[in-house]
Amino acid sequence: MARRVLLALLLVVNVVLLFRLVWSDHGVIAYMNMRHRSDNLQDRLRDVDSRSLDLSNEIRRLKGDRTYQERVIRERMNYVKENEVLYIFSGKVDAARGAMGDEKKN
Repeated sequence: MARRVLLALLLVVNVVLLFRLVWSDHGVIAYMNMRHRSDNLQDRLRDVDSRSLDLSNEIRRLKGDRTYQERVIRERMNYVKENEVLYIFSGKVDAARGAMGDEKKN
């Protein structure tokens, strides 16, 4: 009789310990979730480091390379040299006009 009670008590203790090991806040599942989150954060950190390095290189080129400065200014800010004409075409407007033309045909 005492052996059965002791066996039942040990079984209950083992079940409780197993539950805590797997499903508690500090258990295996929580560890796996934290590990996954850590991996995601490491990936994001690598992406941010890479972007930071790219931006640092671009800043260095903008400060020191006159040709690169001119190209960036002309492409991003639409500056032109003397006696040049700049034409800007918007794809969105052309697509919208094309769609409207198609509707009129039907």
